[in-house]
Amino acid sequence: MTRATSLPVSAWRKSSYSGQGGGNCLEVADGCPGPHVPVRDSKNPEGPALLIPHGAWCAFVSQVRQGTL
Repeated sequence: MTRATSLPVSAWRKSSYSGQGGGNCLEVADGCPGPHVPVRDSKNPEGPALLIPHGAWCAFVSQVRQGTL
């Protein structure tokens, strides 16, 4: 398990949808080198981070923007 605090991240960016019902918020790491995009629960910044392959993250974001997810 990768801890969010052990990643070489320059900044965490909170989702623009954070705070819109239910308290389900996530943050994405900016400036993290490597083939993965770190994602964490904004309510638990010291907890684990998911490492999502860059291509999969781009596909996810694209589908969210298109309204298909």
